[in-house]
Amino acid sequence: MRGEMATYGRILMYVIPVFFTLVVAEKWYGWYWKKKSFRLLDTISSLSSGFTNTIKDALGLTVVILSYKYMVSHWALFQLESSVAMYIITFIVIDFYGYFSHRWAHSINFLWNKHAIHHSSEEFDLACALRQSISVFINLFTFLLLPAALLGVPAKVVALVTPIQLFMQFWYHTTYIGKMGFLEKILVTPSHHRVHHAINPEYVDKNHGQIFIIWDKIFGTFQEELPNVPPVYGSTRPVKTWNPIKINFLHLRLLILDAYRTHNWADKFAIWFKPTGWRPADVVEKYPVEKIEDPYHFQKYDTRASNALKVWIGIQFFVTLAFMYYLFGNLATIPKPQIFFYGGFILLAVYAYTELMDRNPNAIWWELIKTICALSLIYINGDWFGMGESFTKWLVLYLVVANVVTYYFSRLEEDSSPVLAS
Repeated sequence: MRGEMATYGRILMYVIPVFFTLVVAEKWYGWYWKKKSFRLLDTISSLSSGFTNTIKDALGLTVVILSYKYMVSHWALFQLESSVAMYIITFIVIDFYGYFSHRWAHSINFLWNKHAIHHSSEEFDLACALRQSISVFINLFTFLLLPAALLGVPAKVVALVTPIQLFMQFWYHTTYIGKMGFLEKILVTPSHHRVHHAINPEYVDKNHGQIFIIWDKIFGTFQEELPNVPPVYGSTRPVKTWNPIKINFLHLRLLILDAYRTHNWADKFAIWFKPTGWRPADVVEKYPVEKIEDPYHFQKYDTRASNALKVWIGIQFFVTLAFMYYLFGNLATIPKPQIFFYGGFILLAVYAYTELMDRNPNAIWWELIKTICALSLIYINGDWFGMGESFTKWLVLYLVVANVVTYYFSRLEEDSSPVLAS
C-alpha cells in the first residue's frame, strides 16, 4: 500500500505541472486573443479542489467493498496474455465502468453528492476539470469491472490504465475547441462535454461518457450541442462559495436536513434513492432552497477582491502547492499516522484561504487553526517532516505573517460584502 501511494505521488509530481501549464495557457489565450475576462477566484477555487482530491487519492482514503483483486482471483474464466489487445480491452471496460458510475451519480440523490463539486463552477474551462470529489470514501461500483475480471486482466493492468483514462478526460473541458468532425461520432469532445456541464433544460443529464461517446448513443443519453442553444454552466442549485471542501458536502448536508425535517417516515428513507434533486413535499414548502429556473438570466457568484487580496490569495495558493509537493515527494518516508496529519494540514490551508476568498470574517479562525496544527506537528517531530531547523524557522515566520495578513483582509479591509457577477 505504501509503495502504491509513493508511486502515485511521483506520478502527480509530473502531471500537476502539465495541467497547471495548460490551465494558464488557456486563460492567456482567452484573455489575449478572445478578450474574455479572467475570473481569478473561480480558477483558484477549481485548482484548490484539485489539491484536495489529489491529497485524498494519494493517501488512499477510499474503502472498496468488492475489490477488483478479489474478482479477478476468484472469478476469472481464463487469463489474457499480456498484449496491446489486453490493454485496449481494459481501457474499454474502464470506460464502460465510468459511463454508468457517472450516469448514476446524476440520477440518484445520495450519489450526486460525490459529483456535485465537478459541476459547481459557473465557468467551463480546463481548471474546472480539476474539481473532483473528496466526499467519496466507499467505492460501490467495482463490480462494473467484472468483464475485465472474467477475462483475467491482472489488477496491476487495471491500476495502470485507470489513471491514464482519468487524465485523458482533462482536455475537453474548454470552450475554445469547436466541433471535431468525424471524431464527434466516437469520442467525447469539448462540444459533447459542454452539453454535459450545461444547465439548459435541453442539456441536463446528457452525455455521461468519459472517453467514448458511443455509450451515450447506445443507452439513450446523447445530446448534440445545438447552434441556437448556447450552454450555460454551473449547477441548478448554485453553491455560492469558493470553498471546495464546503461544496463537497453541501448536497449531503441538505439531504440530512431534509430527512430529519420531513414528517413522512417513508420519505426519510426514500429521499436517498430518489432522483437527484427530489425533496419531500412538506420540506419543500417549509424550507425552500434557491434553484435556477431561467439559465439565461441569473447572476454568477463572485466576491469583491482588491488587487492586494488577489496577490495574497495567490501567495497562499503557491505556498500550499509547495507543501503538497513535498508531501508527494516523501510519501514513502513520512511515517503513519503523520502522513495523514500532513494531509489534514493541507486541507486546513485550502479551507482557510478559500474562506478568505468568500470574504468570510471567520477566515482568521481557520488560519489560526491551521497554524496551531502546524506548530503541533513541528513540536511533535522536532522540525517540519525532516526539512531541518532552518526551514522550520522560515515556516514559523510564514505562519505568523499569514495570520496577520488574513486578519487584515477578513476583519479590517473595507467592503467585504459579496458581489454577483453577470
